[in-house]
Order: sequence, then structure tokens, then C-alpha cells
Amino acid sequence: MNEFANKLTESIQPIADQFKSLPIPASVTHWGHPLFMAIVIFAMGSFVAISGWRSRTTTDNEVAIKNKADHRKVAPLMTVFLATGYTGGLLSLVMQGKPLLESPHFLTGSVVLTLLAINGTISLTGFGGNQPLLRNAHAYLGSAIVVLLIAHALLGLKLGLSI
Repeated sequence: MNEFANKLTESIQPIADQFKSLPIPASVTHWGHPLFMAIVIFAMGSFVAISGWRSRTTTDNEVAIKNKADHRKVAPLMTVFLATGYTGGLLSLVMQGKPLLESPHFLTGSVVLTLLAINGTISLTGFGGNQPLLRNAHAYLGSAIVVLLIAHALLGLKLGLSI
């Protein structure tokens, strides 16, 4: 893993150097990623989870349709923002001269993106022809991802305070 981390750092370093040449305050370099990702996790993540569950549990068909549409609109955007934030977090560490791929925060972020890819694939297949098992797997996996994102945020706060 160290060799891969070193190669990744080398590949990101030129971009980090470009950003370091800008008049960006150290506090923004250090806390920008956590701030923006907290917004994505807590605002978008809760919206996606609530709208997804409302679409499943309501008895009002109009409410279900609206929530399903909201979930379909925001969940992919949240995933894109999280993937972008993942790369931003790596860039922030390189800019601060910190090691990559060593923290539990990195591990949970990687697991989150992997699970989001799996969950998105389940959805994109049309839940295997609208199979209840896959719809349930999507819902519960999505809920597990939200819980993991909260743990990820706490680990990120711990990491941010330690460096």
C-alpha cells in the first residue's frame, strides 16, 4: 500500500503545487474539505435517505411519486459530490504534506464510494426487473451507507484535529 500511496502522491503533487501557489489560507486548505463534505453528507445524505424511505413507506401515491422523483434527482448528485470530495480530500492531504491512504477516514471513504457504486448499479438495473429483494437491498444498503457516512464524518473530524 505504501508504494501505491507514494505513486498517488507523486501524481497529485503537480496539482497540489498549483493550488499551493494560489493565495488560499491554510485554514481553507485544512478545513475546506471537511466543511463541504459535511454539507453533502448531512444535507444531501439525509434528504436522499428520507425521500427514499418516504417513497417506500407512504400510502399516499402522490407523495410516493414525488419522493421517488426527488430521490432519483439528488442521489446521483450526492454521489458525484462525494466522489469529487474524495479526490479533494486526497488533494488537501498532499497540499498539507500528509501521508495518503493511512487513516480510517480514508478507508471509510473508499468503502462508501464502493457501496454507492453497488447501490447505484442495483438502481440502474431497474432493480432487476423490479424485484422486491433488490428494492429492499437498495433501501437497506442505502441506509447503511448513511450510517457509515456519519462514522466517516466523525473519523474525518478526528483526523482534521490531529493534523
